[in-house]
Amino acid sequence: MVYFDNAATTKPCRESADAVLRGLEDFGNPSSLHGLGLKAEQHREHARETIARALSASPDEICFTSCATESSNTVIFGAAASVGKRKKRIVTTSVEHPSVAACCDKLGESGFEIVRVRPADDGRFHVGDIISAVDDNTCLVTCMLVNNETGSILPIDKAFSAIKKKFPQTLTHCDCVQGFMKLPISVKKLSADMISLSAHKIHGPKGIGALYIRRGVHIPSLIVGGGQEKGFRSGTESVPLIMGFGAACEKLSVGISERYEKVSRLRDRLVRLCSETDGIYVNSTDNSSPYIVSIAVEGLKSEPLLHFLEQREIYVSSGSACSKGKKSSVIKEFGVPDRLRDSVLRISFSEDNTENEIDELIGAVTDAMNSLARIR
Repeated sequence: MVYFDNAATTKPCRESADAVLRGLEDFGNPSSLHGLGLKAEQHREHARETIARALSASPDEICFTSCATESSNTVIFGAAASVGKRKKRIVTTSVEHPSVAACCDKLGESGFEIVRVRPADDGRFHVGDIISAVDDNTCLVTCMLVNNETGSILPIDKAFSAIKKKFPQTLTHCDCVQGFMKLPISVKKLSADMISLSAHKIHGPKGIGALYIRRGVHIPSLIVGGGQEKGFRSGTESVPLIMGFGAACEKLSVGISERYEKVSRLRDRLVRLCSETDGIYVNSTDNSSPYIVSIAVEGLKSEPLLHFLEQREIYVSSGSACSKGKKSSVIKEFGVPDRLRDSVLRISFSEDNTENEIDELIGAVTDAMNSLARIR
């Protein structure tokens, strides 16, 4: 099996799977006062400390959620409910993940002014364009760090830093799902008040996410009840999944630069082979994360090509997994020509991939170009 769909989800690492099993065996409720409960609480807090350390944050600034979508929904609607009572502008980008874009759509319907910054003609986001969209009436700026379809890295650190200096009351939120444990991230450098994270994108389990909220920022809770997570997110915590998240984070905290260099070599090989093959185009720009490469195979529709590759046990995506095959507006925003938009494949790496697998992928795509029906 050749797996190139790591931006959709990653294979859980052994350390994470073992940690989940230990959490199931140490089954106590972390809110219980007896020994079993204390043990579960210790497991939970160790994971919280590990994730906080990876962000250069404090453990009390980390809240566990069910996924990054919940994290983003919570802070976007929460910011609108608090600061948005007197400030009605929200600044975002035109290429956000649906978990952010849909929140902005909904708030737009309820009276907020939603300003979507678009990439420039060169396919990149420029710092000044993001900053100039913010004014005194802006309650929230929410922008991703790494685009999940092309890998484009947005200049969030520079933009957020300038925004916080000029408009200190404006809240900043960053979807860091595709950047966490792949790029070095610190909350201070990023100047983000809130950050959304996901475990299953870093070789952890599905069903668990995390949310960083800077100390001093007040966001109302969406879930009330027993007062867990300091009253911010009530409900008994999933200690096994939290432990799996922490174990994956702990493993990946070592060797981020080395993995980046390895994956960069894989990306470079893929780009070179695409450039040497007539009819294959690279959509990702050179400022993109090496972990995600968007390509297009002219004349072939994405879905038949995807299934052709699947028959050879090569797994890729036609775009965001959350779009379920629907046409993506993100590719259009990044300036991909009309003739290629139905022909896009997303190749996303992990450190487990090899150069031989890239050769196998290009060979299979070439075979598909010679055998599948062409777009007319």
